[in-house]
Amino acid sequence: MTALMAKVDLPYVQTFKDRHGRLRHYYRKPGCKRAALPGSPGASAFMEAYAEAHGQTTAPVGAERAKPRTINALVVEYYRTAKFRNTRESTQRTYRNVLERFRTKYGDKPIGLMSTRHVEAILDGMADTPSAANNLRKRLRQIFKHAVKLGWRTDNPVRETEALTIRGGGIPPWSDEEIARFEQMWPTGSRPRLALALLLYTGQRRSDVVRMGGQHVREGRISVRQLKTDARLRIPIHPDLQAELEKAPKGMTYLLTQYGLPFSGPGFSNWFVEQAEAAGLSGRSPHGLRKAAGRRLAEAGCSGKQIGAVLGHTTLAEVERYTRDADQVRLADDAMDKLAGGLTLAAKPLKPLG
Repeated sequence: MTALMAKVDLPYVQTFKDRHGRLRHYYRKPGCKRAALPGSPGASAFMEAYAEAHGQTTAPVGAERAKPRTINALVVEYYRTAKFRNTRESTQRTYRNVLERFRTKYGDKPIGLMSTRHVEAILDGMADTPSAANNLRKRLRQIFKHAVKLGWRTDNPVRETEALTIRGGGIPPWSDEEIARFEQMWPTGSRPRLALALLLYTGQRRSDVVRMGGQHVREGRISVRQLKTDARLRIPIHPDLQAELEKAPKGMTYLLTQYGLPFSGPGFSNWFVEQAEAAGLSGRSPHGLRKAAGRRLAEAGCSGKQIGAVLGHTTLAEVERYTRDADQVRLADDAMDKLAGGLTLAAKPLKPLG
């Protein structure tokens, strides 16, 4: 094998070109056995082999080195629980990424000495990234809950902590002006325009959009099985999306890298952010278009259930953030129309004195 030939946006994956000119992919993590990954990144066989290699190597390696009743030992025990093992592989990978970073810093610390004050200090140190801090807090609360079940602690030190406030509502939705600017930069038929249409007119997450292909389209609808929630959706195809799909590559995946391979989720985000920046839109992400889809549905007067049927949310509380702003605008417009249609307080005649 020769030098690294292509970048694959998955941890511990290396890609080489062999002496026959074929690309070979391997999972290579320090201290772990190398594993061959068949097929191409994003394909089912590839992702299944990656998930197996990534999932099977992390916990046992930590288990061999873990001292009793330390953070390392607790995380290993948590990985063995049915609650963790019965979650989806994508969810397991997300949880592992959070916990493994925490183990790297605090793995040898005894869990009996971890207090609420210590947890708060760790979370406060992540004030610049409140979403990451809150994700860590959720995972720590779970593993210390398990510590209580094991009899390693009598209390959960995370329970008394508070989540960090996320100002500005998280990732902002794209405005209609920003969408128009992107479309002016990237004409119909281009890869960026196709990506925008898939995100905006299906309202799905990047992890679902990168897997969409011709096999998912039937009878004027695009079928989606959400990777995060396992929800099954059949969404009518918007005319603007249909126009892009007619020009899209015919295959199992609409969106392809410059190497003709399916995107990984992180790889797609990095690429799409670059296309937005080329259009003069700095800091705009794919998830902002999912929020823009929700905003547009709300502004069109869709109910919470209708918005949930498109985005895949199962509770009204999840779609409330889309309808709240739209309702405020409509109510304010109605109020001012009524005020303009009658006498204002200042225009009402005053009663004579005396």
